[in-house]
Amino acid sequence: MKIYVNGDSREYGDDTSVANIVTDLGLAGKRIAVELNKEILPFDQYSQQLIQVDDKLEIVQAIGGGADDSFTLGGRVFSSRLLVGTGKYKDLDETRFAIEASGAEIVTVAIRRTNIGQNPDEPNLLDVISPDKYTILPNTAGCFTAEDAVRTCRLGRELLGGHNLVKLEVLADQKTLFPDVAETFGAAELLVKDGFDVMVYTNDDPIAAKRLEDIGCVAVMPLAAPIGSGLGIRNPYNILTIVENANVPILVDAGVGTASDAAIAMELGCDGVLMNTAIAAAQNPVLMASAMKKGIQAGREAFLAGRMPRKRFASASSPIDGLFL
Repeated sequence: MKIYVNGDSREYGDDTSVANIVTDLGLAGKRIAVELNKEILPFDQYSQQLIQVDDKLEIVQAIGGGADDSFTLGGRVFSSRLLVGTGKYKDLDETRFAIEASGAEIVTVAIRRTNIGQNPDEPNLLDVISPDKYTILPNTAGCFTAEDAVRTCRLGRELLGGHNLVKLEVLADQKTLFPDVAETFGAAELLVKDGFDVMVYTNDDPIAAKRLEDIGCVAVMPLAAPIGSGLGIRNPYNILTIVENANVPILVDAGVGTASDAAIAMELGCDGVLMNTAIAAAQNPVLMASAMKKGIQAGREAFLAGRMPRKRFASASSPIDGLFL
């Protein structure tokens, strides 16, 4: 039967326990935390807990005082859940320093707007974000039809030597920069058939998100708010519904303004956040990149920890049972 471990699908036989999977992954005897279907599983239940079809396991290993909380995109494992763009910085030096401060491993590049070697007379962005250090994620920013988006992805694949991981966005108009969902469906179908690993930008619509997953996209990226607006997450319950129904990574894309927005996205259970303007348009982009890194980490840890239930009235933090009154 098929289950998901840290976002990656795996096949196991009937009567397989969580302990069996931990052993299979080489984690037996190590300091780990296991989340089964978004609920923390106590260590003493690993052997008794049998897995079911489509169960989702998140396994976090403590390493050197930290935690290995990796996730998978298109068959590749990443540690950082912050993805960043390269536009709107004042120069390439600021671009490099901000990306380094963010700790990002995936850097997205607008193929239609950025020189990554196609023009030898212009500064080459790859000189400051080396493909040897970062996973370069070509995106289709500026495309308003499925045809243009597909052509741009194919161009990106050629420029990057057969690179199949792409970010698809097909915009409806210049004013709102909202996605044209119908064109996005068409482009996604063509790209998946052409062998691309498609990460797709879409509305915060649970129905559209599920359809894009069914088409075969490796990640779905609902907007938090309009691109570049910095308004934060406008529809948290829609994002939560998308996360709860997904079998692929969900990453918030567009609309984040500050570190608390990123933390909220992660607390909702998103697998990551992609941002550009929130960092590049800050008064101190390098410092904001560092803040975003910490916001992502804090939100992820809070999600894994499980927040206390909300209560309408106060409850004493110190018990009174057993006290002399």
